[in-house]
Amino acid sequence: MLKRPNYKTFLSQFHSLIALLMMVLAFSILADGFLSRDNFWTVMRQISVNLCLSVGMTLVILTGGIDLSVGSILALSGATMAGLLKHGSEIEALNLYVGYGVPAAIAIGILVGASLGLFNGIMITRFRVPPFIATLAMLTIARGLTRLYTGGQAITGLGDTFVRIGSGRLLGIPNQFWIAAGIVVAAVVLLRKTRFGRYVYAVGGNEEAAKLSGLNVHRIKRTVYILSGALSAVGGLIVTSRLNSATPIAGEGLELDSIAAVVIGGTSLSGGRGSVFGTVLGALIIGVLNSGLVIMGVDPFWHQVIKGLVILLAVIIDRLHSTE
Repeated sequence: MLKRPNYKTFLSQFHSLIALLMMVLAFSILADGFLSRDNFWTVMRQISVNLCLSVGMTLVILTGGIDLSVGSILALSGATMAGLLKHGSEIEALNLYVGYGVPAAIAIGILVGASLGLFNGIMITRFRVPPFIATLAMLTIARGLTRLYTGGQAITGLGDTFVRIGSGRLLGIPNQFWIAAGIVVAAVVLLRKTRFGRYVYAVGGNEEAAKLSGLNVHRIKRTVYILSGALSAVGGLIVTSRLNSATPIAGEGLELDSIAAVVIGGTSLSGGRGSVFGTVLGALIIGVLNSGLVIMGVDPFWHQVIKGLVILLAVIIDRLHSTE
């Protein structure tokens, strides 16, 4: 006797992919020029930065946390790289000036991002500040530090070598896409093939059980916040390099886009369930939605409304799935 297909389970597992395909089909019909090679690469470039942030956000949410500071960390890390490249640093006590090459500036910028992530992790694990509050505070702190560091002005003219990282191509494909793809692959391997990946799911699935099993839950949480901060800095590298400029407003609103990509991709806000592949689909849905609405000439204010409704729908689906 043939087993009847379970359409409910099928829709539950593949709702993100189905939504993406339906969206692509709809915009292909409604928006002239949507289904073109140029628009395809435009969408890929637009989602590259979001993917960097979203992968880190996936790790955080899998542990049952949240990180609202990724956009501000992106801005401060990018401004640090730009400032070091443009002005170097001075040690007044020694009357010493230090210049920085591109690798050193990038390394320090990523170190800044990882350090801010570590600060988030310490606030959450050591002082038991709720992740929402700790990272909301960091959102404000990092944005304020960016404005102080830049003086409220853009830092421009960063040199051809640095600019090529974000605007160049390798084998005809934009460099920023290669960077984002590398991060996605590394995250998939981390979650699926390593002991640390299993620990991340275990902490999000049942933190008390993970503690009783002997896992160092605090260390695992600090690590995912460090990774989220470092990946935000990589996003800052791409944005600053592509624009040949670091501005105090860089990354504003990207924390919402990254959370949206994770939630739409099926990762549970309660932790313990989800995947990087789902996050990629979520980022693609947001990118396709933005691109399609722009081509159709929809009022930008409506973009936020529609995006909010899509996020709300994704959360409802998540809740229905969690109660089954």
